[in-house]
Amino acid sequence: MPILHWSPRSPYVRKAMVALHEKGLAGSVETVRTHADPMIPHEGLMAINPLSKIPTLELEDGRLLFDSHVVCEWADLESADGPQLFPADPAARLEAERDEALGTGLLDVALPWLVELKMRPEEQRSEQMLAVYRTKMNRVADWLEGHAARLTERPFDIGHLSIGVALCYLDFRFDGEGWREGRPALAEWHARFAERPSVQATTFRDDPRPT
Repeated sequence: MPILHWSPRSPYVRKAMVALHEKGLAGSVETVRTHADPMIPHEGLMAINPLSKIPTLELEDGRLLFDSHVVCEWADLESADGPQLFPADPAARLEAERDEALGTGLLDVALPWLVELKMRPEEQRSEQMLAVYRTKMNRVADWLEGHAARLTERPFDIGHLSIGVALCYLDFRFDGEGWREGRPALAEWHARFAERPSVQATTFRDDPRPT
């Protein structure tokens, strides 16, 4: 059985887990709780993924897959069940992957924002960087509000998955930022996304970190 290095705190892992559920593969992959601290490299994890990042997927044939995008694509290729996350039509795939990049980019803003806000001593925090992260988050949310109709129109794909998980992560770590305020179309779309069984089965939680 493939092994997925996993954490219920990680939004990148949640992307992979939502994909596995959507494709009917969640029961066919073993999850192993792996601590991947952005400020402390994990020597054991680095033995299989030199980036010391999760998700990392160990396949039965010995191949190693890094990065949520690659794991999601593996799931799409592995199973014909569920939605086609990476559309066959080139134009549709470009749109889906652009939106995936936007969702992943929002996570790439949120993670250092969290480090700056929660993991640095208060006297070392950069108010300038905190303002930059907040500005980027709001600009992404504004863009998504203007494109919510398109998200609603097209079939579920990797773009929906990535954006939806990123907004879930904002709720998990930055619930006071109010990304829904003034963005009714995006809020409505995300409410429907959150009802998907794959999303309900993969909620974020703060669990005890393994050593």
